[in-house]
Amino acid sequence: MKFICCLLSLLALLPVTTGINPGVEVKLTQKGLEYGRQMGIASIQKKLSSIKLPDISGTEHVDPIGKVQYSLTGMQIVNLGLPTSALGLVPGTGVSLSIDNAFINIHGNWRVKYLRIIKDSGSFDLAVSALTIRTTIAVTSDETGRPAITMTSCTADVGSVKVKFHGGASWLYNLFSSFINKALRSALQKQICPLVAESIADVNPYLKTLNVEAKVDNYAEIEYSMVGSPVISNASVDIGLKGEFYNIGQHKETPFSPAPFSLPSQNTNMLYIGVSAFTINSAGFVYHSAGALILNVTDDMIPLSSPIRLNTKTFGTFIPQIAKMYPGLMMKLLVKTVKQPFITIQPNNVTVQSSGLVTAYAIQPNGTLSPLFDLNLVSH
Repeated sequence: MKFICCLLSLLALLPVTTGINPGVEVKLTQKGLEYGRQMGIASIQKKLSSIKLPDISGTEHVDPIGKVQYSLTGMQIVNLGLPTSALGLVPGTGVSLSIDNAFINIHGNWRVKYLRIIKDSGSFDLAVSALTIRTTIAVTSDETGRPAITMTSCTADVGSVKVKFHGGASWLYNLFSSFINKALRSALQKQICPLVAESIADVNPYLKTLNVEAKVDNYAEIEYSMVGSPVISNASVDIGLKGEFYNIGQHKETPFSPAPFSLPSQNTNMLYIGVSAFTINSAGFVYHSAGALILNVTDDMIPLSSPIRLNTKTFGTFIPQIAKMYPGLMMKLLVKTVKQPFITIQPNNVTVQSSGLVTAYAIQPNGTLSPLFDLNLVSH
């Protein structure tokens, strides 16, 4: 069903019970669930429209004519509506789906035989109203960190059933309409919950194909598998994702672990996403290990309005030997990290620790580089 896929796609962008702290946390609120409900009701309606009612036959004793053999064949749904529905949260379990005031219209053929030799037949239209469906869906994490769903409960109640017969003897309708109503009600109720369970189970193979890793660039990829089953409260679904960067082709764990953190308690928006310092630091570890934290600074990167230019004349003011040895040349600065940058996030405070090396070069007329000096940089 599309609403399940939509919901779990939002979950999988989804504090957990495995002892592993997440790098990224996602909070899906009731508003987010409402969006999923609106998208999914049409899919549920389509699935229920596939109900196949088997031919029904039997024998009933009807006064005053005795035994009546009947059969109902060729039954097809011609209309189905789900006007009222709601998607809610079941704390500690998953989500609940309720559908009220649903209706189904069915057309079919009837045939009866009584007094051993008398036969009659015609068609009928069945109108089912006040149909209700209640189901609970558990949302968990499988062994690969992908979401998995199972239906844990389902009830269906066929409310009012009215049959309108066409053809045959009109006096006969009242004689067998009651037991036909009963047979059709029973056949419908037996079909609904198995179809709901089937449609939910059909989603799991799709969920197993969801990507839990994504390539960022030529240096890094990020894993965002779930670190445990979602935590479900009355107000939200809280999901922990690994949120760790890795070098391309090297699934090497970082030398540090994520610390616990939590998102704010407000639930006014549909979706909240929180990224921890661990995720940012794992990116710094990966790019530093790959030697990608390198920046070449040239004069054309400096605003034209700046009085300081990247040339030997400007730097000769501070280091006269540069201007004497390499007069009138442009310069380039190579900036690279010596240690991986490390960020610490605390309430109202963000601290970045980094160590770098700046190597200055003079650019010769033929394009070769002449080293001028090295400068160690440390920031806190």
